Amino acid sequence: MVDSYALGFIITSVITIFSLYNFLFSRKNRSEATTSTTTENITTATGECRSFNPNGDVDIIIVGAGVAGSALAYTLGKDGRRVLVIERDLNEPDRIVGELLQPGGYLKLIELGLEDCVEKIDAQQVFGVRLEQGTVTSLLEEQGIIKGVQYKTKDAQELSACAPLTIVCDGCFSNLRRSLCNPKVEVPSCFVGLVLENCELPCANHGHVILGDPSPVLFYPISSTEVRCLVDVPGQKVPSISNGEMAMYLKTVVAPQVPPEIHDAFIAAVDKGNIRTMPNRSMPAAPYPTPGALLMGDAFNMRHPLTGGGMTVALSDIVVLRNLLKPLRDLNDAPSLCKYLESFYTLRKPVASTINTLAGALYKVFCSSPDPARKEMRQACFDYLSLGGLFSEGPVSLLSGLNPRPLSLVLHFFAVAIYGVGRLLLPFPSPKRIWIGVRLIASASGIILPIIKAEGVRQMFFPATVPAYYRTPPAA
Repeated sequence: MVDSYALGFIITSVITIFSLYNFLFSRKNRSEATTSTTTENITTATGECRSFNPNGDVDIIIVGAGVAGSALAYTLGKDGRRVLVIERDLNEPDRIVGELLQPGGYLKLIELGLEDCVEKIDAQQVFGVRLEQGTVTSLLEEQGIIKGVQYKTKDAQELSACAPLTIVCDGCFSNLRRSLCNPKVEVPSCFVGLVLENCELPCANHGHVILGDPSPVLFYPISSTEVRCLVDVPGQKVPSISNGEMAMYLKTVVAPQVPPEIHDAFIAAVDKGNIRTMPNRSMPAAPYPTPGALLMGDAFNMRHPLTGGGMTVALSDIVVLRNLLKPLRDLNDAPSLCKYLESFYTLRKPVASTINTLAGALYKVFCSSPDPARKEMRQACFDYLSLGGLFSEGPVSLLSGLNPRPLSLVLHFFAVAIYGVGRLLLPFPSPKRIWIGVRLIASASGIILPIIKAEGVRQMFFPATVPAYYRTPPAA
């Protein structure tokens, strides 16, 4: 009977909330984004741009050939743009990022005509795209307009390349972003990566999040015989790998919390010693609209990788930009192009802000805490998802990028908090339980509201009030 009351309480609360949601959100979502109306001087190399381009003029320069840069280059090249991609290192990367693509990101791959990328890994030569190995050292600026880049080739030759539009996609370690945005990078934790071999996950073909102490542990398949394990270690410092501290930490702290089905494979992976670490970064999008240049990918916007949403955001951004550039024949009017492309920062918002906010909020909820209110919130989140139906399908559709509606995210998040309060108050509330319930609501607000503020309240929930939402292509 108690369970029935509790379930009735949460169902009534959620129905009420979603009725309000449907009343407020009747407009079909268009993409949104943060925009900044302030511009600042760019501290980059200046002087005349002398383009080294033996194969003709370039329409667009792309810095970086990671997921965002290479997908963007393919897409723009297919649309007939003459694209120059400059990538620092063309060797096959060996890293623990860019492995998990959510369904929403896969749909964007299909939209871009890149679905075969998940079936096989073949280098493809695309008409209109040139790829050079080199390190971009600076942006070239003339009278406040970015004209191109200065870069150093593999054989240390200093060259410059010019184009009407330069798109910076040089990743989380970008050395160019400071010229184009106000970067506020946070490093809440680090991922420690292992590869488990020849083992079966408790639920085959599913990603697993272990609510460990002190923070989550992820498991997901990356091949028919391999499972990726990512251990979240709070803070910016991790135990040393070289002196054995990391192996000891994994065996004594993490291994006892690993499901028994994969425990032996986990210990074997630790003993094998191929342990990788990667700082987890988050950075809200805070661009300076700059004539002649645009930021994309992790150089522009990052979120905690707990939900595996980085590639989904990048590919969604590419679709938005592709659609904006399609009607343009001439990219040479930099001020008009810059004003027009401000709409990119608004139109990208539904997918980007939803995934960013969810990633940051879930990480804080899933981390272990001695605070009773945070413990209740963590348990409430687990139990809410366990209800199934709307209560699991809604959050999963948000996480996967299939439902890019920020308001839906906020409603589910506070529905979890209300559910947690209901668990505390039923069947008989006590002063202590009431006080924990109040703190639970306050804790939930303290988790999600700062993230929403960083993303931009107006751009997330009221994009139609942003002038850039209605920008039309400049006259040819």
